[in-house]
Amino acid sequence: MKQNKLSLFAVPYVVWMAVFVVVPILMVVVYAFTAAGGGFTLDNFTRIGSYMVVFVRSFKLAIIATLICLLIGYPISCFLAREGPRFQRVALMLIMLPMWMNFLLRTYAWMSILENTGLLNRLFEAIGLFQLINGIFGTDIEYFKMINTQGAVVLGMVYNFLPFMVLPIYSVIVKLDHRLIEAARDLGADSATVFRRVTLPLSLPGVLSGVTMVFVPAVSTFAISQLLGGGKQLLLGNLIEMQFKGTAYNPWLGSAVALVMMVIVVICMTVMNRFGEGEEQAVML
Repeated sequence: MKQNKLSLFAVPYVVWMAVFVVVPILMVVVYAFTAAGGGFTLDNFTRIGSYMVVFVRSFKLAIIATLICLLIGYPISCFLAREGPRFQRVALMLIMLPMWMNFLLRTYAWMSILENTGLLNRLFEAIGLFQLINGIFGTDIEYFKMINTQGAVVLGMVYNFLPFMVLPIYSVIVKLDHRLIEAARDLGADSATVFRRVTLPLSLPGVLSGVTMVFVPAVSTFAISQLLGGGKQLLLGNLIEMQFKGTAYNPWLGSAVALVMMVIVVICMTVMNRFGEGEEQAVML
């Protein structure tokens, strides 16, 4: 009887998943393998080769942003896990506070900061940095070109997705059994060895979750690249949006691009999960 009740409660979730997840994916698959007239074709996939530069740029920037988030997020997570509960609650609230604001508003804020006449360039001008550089190198710099660059796109990704890296790693590290660390130190291991042989392997599930939660939205983003890249740094999300909403309306090609991107992301995530399982087994042995 109890299992029947649980099954009834699961019905809305199953219906929701079917309508808003499974059905759209099936529609993408159908569109990807059909032509405008409705017949089966593979031409949509052969045309993807002309957009290989966009694929490479998207995955390159997503990997860079993910690595930066990992390099920043892991030390922050370790630091938070060692502090007291009160400090942890305040720090986590501060980390999540920007997420309470609309995603587009946060990105627009970075536009005003990075613009040629934005806050950063005004600050550099006020402290005389441009005059100093021009005096030393004989240049005529009036501002630093920060907006509409790949660096600005990566910065936007890191800023918006960093909490997705910190929270999973923190949730794993804070639950680690400190007796294992104490035992390793009692056996003569130094801090670097304890981190390499105990802390890092045991926190790997959180790292993999964080990498997944950052990499997937980063590789498919379109708002960040559109606003901070000025439309000059075309990514996969922008390419797909153009095929469905832009002047180059071609939902069949857009579906093929989306399907290929999904397959590549799934393969990358599967490889990472297998790697994580192998590391965990090695630690257990």
